Amino acid sequence: MSQPPISESDLLDAAQALSGLTLAQVASDNNIQVPQSLLRNKGWIGNLLEIALGANAGSKPIQDFPELGIELKTIPIDRTGKPLETTFVCVTPLLGIAGLQWQQSNIANKLSKVLWVPILSEKELAIGERQIGTPFLWQPSPQQNHLLQQDWEEIMEMIAMGQIDKITGKTGEVLQLRPKAANSKALTDATGPNGELIKTLPRGFYLKIPFTHDILKQQFGFV
Repeated sequence: MSQPPISESDLLDAAQALSGLTLAQVASDNNIQVPQSLLRNKGWIGNLLEIALGANAGSKPIQDFPELGIELKTIPIDRTGKPLETTFVCVTPLLGIAGLQWQQSNIANKLSKVLWVPILSEKELAIGERQIGTPFLWQPSPQQNHLLQQDWEEIMEMIAMGQIDKITGKTGEVLQLRPKAANSKALTDATGPNGELIKTLPRGFYLKIPFTHDILKQQFGFV
């Protein structure tokens, strides 16, 4: 594993040094095996970049580079620069959320400053052949932050009111709440419609594709 970066510019330099490399090259440099499929290795690309860049947060609910206040997010794109899937941000708390404010939430913390690493990931490319694009640092604009907060507050209110099963992929303009579990047996507690405890799948917050597409368009100036 690489040494943790000591400054923002140190991290950006290290990330830019990976630009143009394939995932197989980065994996080889770090003595890591490239999986045949990502079906059972969903987070493999993100983990590879964390190792290559010296992230040390692991699975803790903090930023990947807590000393720098920066979260690392890889984003698979096609040749036109469009994201190919939604972007997972963090697991969602389902209990004990009364009084929780956006400013104190884990998701607001993680999205306060992000190192985005685009990965050219079109279907015909084998996992090892996928290529790292130009990384960049991003902070949400006041408008983006407003949209995120608005969606978060709507979703968290529904969870607190016992309406978790009424939340769909269409709920929220830029944020999406989706099941986040290794399998259907990995259940957790949540509040039911009558205030009782129910068992449900863990949920995670995801950024919708149009939102991350806009971030890329603003950074690289394409439409």
